[in-house]
This record gives sequence, C-alpha cells and structure tokens, in this order.
Amino acid sequence: MGYLIFKYAVTAAIIVAASEIAKRSDRFGALILALPLMTIITMFWLFADNQSNEKIANHAWYTFWYVIPTLPMFLAFPWLLSRFGFAGAMAASVAITVVCFGAFAVVVRKFGVELW
Repeated sequence: MGYLIFKYAVTAAIIVAASEIAKRSDRFGALILALPLMTIITMFWLFADNQSNEKIANHAWYTFWYVIPTLPMFLAFPWLLSRFGFAGAMAASVAITVVCFGAFAVVVRKFGVELW
C-alpha cells in the first residue's frame, strides 16, 4: 500500500510541477507538457512494477497511435476558446477528438493496426 501511495505522490508532484511551470511560461510549460510526460511516467512505473518488456513496448506502440488523432484538438482549441469560452471549447475539443479517433481507427485498421 505504501508503494502505491508513493507512486501517486510522485506522479501527482510531477503533474503539479508541470502545471506550475506552465503558469509562469507558456512556451516552457508547453514544451515540458509536449514531452510524453505521462507516457514516460507510466513506462517507468511499468518497469518498476516488473512488467515485461513486451508490455512496456506495447504501451509505447499504442500511445503513438492514440496521440495522432488528438492533434487536431490542439489546433482547434485556441480558436474555440475565444468563441465559446473554456467549457464550450473543452466540450467541442473532446467531441473533435472522439470523431478524429473513430475515423483514424477505421483508416489504420486497413493497415493492420487495431486500436479498439
């Protein structure tokens, strides 16, 4: 139980630190958060939990494919934010991501990549 609490605390601290940096510098905060921070943390914890190399590699593989359909949201969000406010922009961004993910999953399935 102590190890699990430690994992939560370390992961939360990294996320809080990244968001605090983003408050102070848009560019530096975006650079740090553009790094696959959650993926790196997750792969580290999988390794620390003695998961197989195959499991860790699969995580990286699927993360690559899941990131691609999220990219349009990052382009649309600033435009949506200025027109619909935060809640509206976030809701629309989630909808855009879901639609892009569905379309992307259909396309990559034709190339042998199963995302669902």
